Parts: sequence; structure tokens; C-alpha cells
Amino acid sequence: MIGGTAQAGSLPSDTGKGLFSHPVWLVGFRPFFTLAFVSGALLPLLWALAFAGTLSWPAGGLNAQAWHAHEMFYGFGWAVLGGFLLTASKNWVKIRGMHGGALAVAVLLWLVERGAIFLTQPLLRTVALNVFTLYLVSYLVWTLVRYRKQDFFQDNWFFVIALPLFLAAKNLLLVPETYFLGTTMTLGLFRVAFAVMFERTMPQFMQNAMGVKLPRRAWLDLPIKSLILLSVFEHLMPASVGAALMGLAALLLLVRFFTWHPIIGMRRFEIGIMYVGYLGLVVNLALTALKSAGLFYGIGTLPTHAFTFLCMGLVIPAMFIRISQGHTGRKLLFTTSDRLALGAMGAATFFRLVATQLWPAQYSLWVSLAAIGWSLCFIVIGWRVIPFMWKARIDGKVH
Repeated sequence: MIGGTAQAGSLPSDTGKGLFSHPVWLVGFRPFFTLAFVSGALLPLLWALAFAGTLSWPAGGLNAQAWHAHEMFYGFGWAVLGGFLLTASKNWVKIRGMHGGALAVAVLLWLVERGAIFLTQPLLRTVALNVFTLYLVSYLVWTLVRYRKQDFFQDNWFFVIALPLFLAAKNLLLVPETYFLGTTMTLGLFRVAFAVMFERTMPQFMQNAMGVKLPRRAWLDLPIKSLILLSVFEHLMPASVGAALMGLAALLLLVRFFTWHPIIGMRRFEIGIMYVGYLGLVVNLALTALKSAGLFYGIGTLPTHAFTFLCMGLVIPAMFIRISQGHTGRKLLFTTSDRLALGAMGAATFFRLVATQLWPAQYSLWVSLAAIGWSLCFIVIGWRVIPFMWKARIDGKVH
């Protein structure tokens, strides 16, 4: 189950025929989480080599920094977000969801985009870099709008608004003159997705695993999501307004955090990861607010990497472990190797967020060590769970 009621068992006729009857084409998380594991293992290492000057960068395309931002958000990040939303949305609105040939087309477009980033012809590159996002966003928004009356979550309008904005943010990121606007919008849109995900999954996990019911208060939930959505446009606002919005969002998130029994939640490793990720969202918003207000800047891109490491780096691998087992009919287990892998991500987080601030003279070294830790996490967990996503469910259900 992903953020809603579980999909009922499906008929064998849902599997399709021929090439697209393979289990990997049955539901979105299977191919896209596989791609996320591969890109999560490779992309940070390539960036570390480029950052250190070891890897020469092709001339005529995007520079190394823009490539890093684009690929981590729209390569790795959208493999995660796409796989998650294709799987979750079908459960939210109780439909079959994208599968078979249509899903294979989405994967092909994602792969084309990874090479298109190096094209030197601007028009061709722009078209090639937009088709995948346009294809997936159109499908997801159409699904949520078309089946809104049977939607399990009435606040999915946040996705209806946020998902098309990724197209604008992506294209702004690709242009040097608007690069910073594109990156802040992109990060802001991922914040929206994580805010919604935390709100939906943490109460469910605590209820199922710990028997603890977390309080839900509309006067907190709706303002938190609304403020985070508004903060997508922080770069277009007066600095004081953007700082106030993000500071208030961080404060409300923190108030809710302390009502959600964090001490109890931290007793379970797999749930404690979620609480740490939730705090990562608070830290990102607070640091960004302080930077906008001119009160604290940090060394390097500290606010951005507080989000990418504490939220994406820790929560996404744990989410992969859950979904790759739960949605293939397996018992949820966090093995010793999983814990060690997440420990490697924890070490990477220390190198990227703490060591860079305390010992900035060795900044390049910390970036390299952080990349190695991130990569190791995805390699170790992927080695265990990718085979689950390429095999049929073991409980007799089709998808």
C-alpha cells in the first residue's frame, strides 16, 4: 500500500501478452525504482569526479554543475517520483494504472533524456529533455483529474498544481540565466511531494507498527502544505517574504513533529528513518529562510544538500525497501545489510553537511566521501531488492 487503500487483487487478464507481460512492466515502481537504484549509484560518483577535476566535461552542452542538478533531480529524482506516483495514484483513485507498453515508453523516454543532456544543438536538446516529463506529468494529472470523484485523498489537488510546474522549473534550470530560479523551484516542488508523503505515510506506519495513532489537525496540515507550495516561488519574492513563508512552514512542521510521538517512533529503525527525514525538511526550510533573510549562509549549498541528503538520501532507500517487498507480496524486513547501507548514507550525510562546514579546506574530499557513501547505500540495497521487482509477486496476486 502506498499512501491509500490497497489495490484489490487483479485478474490474470491484466498482465498483457508477449514482451510486456514480464513482471517488470506490471506497475510503475518496478522499472523506475530499478532505474533509480542504478542512477543513484552512478550519478554521485560521476559528479565527484567532475567536481574534483578528474573527469573532463564535454564542451557545448550543460556545464557540470547544471548537469549535476538536472540529473539528481530529473534523472534520479524523477525515477523515484515517477515510480512512486504511478504506483500510488492507481491506488488513490482505484484504477489499473500505467503498465505494459505505455510504461515501457515512459522508461524509454527517461533513458533518451539521460543521453540528450549532452546534445549541443539547443532546440533538439530542449525537445528531447522535455518529452519524458511531459509524458508522465500529463498522465498523472489526467489520472487525478479524470478520477477525482473516486480519489481516496481529496487534497491531491496539490499534485495537480505542482506536477505541471516541474516542466517550467526544469526548463528554467537548463538556461544559465535562469538556472538558480529553476533549481529553487525544482527543490521546492520536491519539498511539496515530501511534505504530502510524510503527512500520509507516517501516521499509517505508526498505527500499523506501533499501534500509536498520530493526531491529524487540519489547522496544521493544510497551512504546512500551502506554505511549502507557495515557497516554490521563493526566488521571485522579496527575500523577507520568502524567508517568512519558509520560516513559518518550518515552525509548523516542528510543532506537528512534537505531537507525533517522535520518541516512540525512534524506537523502530525503519520508522525512525522517517522521523529523521521529516526533520530534514524542517532543517532545509529553516536554513533556506535564514539564507534568504541574510542571517546565515553556510559554506557551499548547505540548505539544498540538507534536503537532498536528509530527506531524499535517507527516506528514499527506506521507501524502496518497503515498496519492493510490500508490493511484491513479501514480508517487510530491514536486514543487517539494509541497516549498514543506510548507515553509509548517514556517514555521507555527515561528510556533506557537517565536515564541509567544519573543515572547508578539504571540501572536495568531503564531497567525494559523501558521493561514495551515497553510492554504496544504493548498491547494497539495490543488490538485494531489485530482483524482487523483476519477479512475479509471491502471494499469487498479479500486480
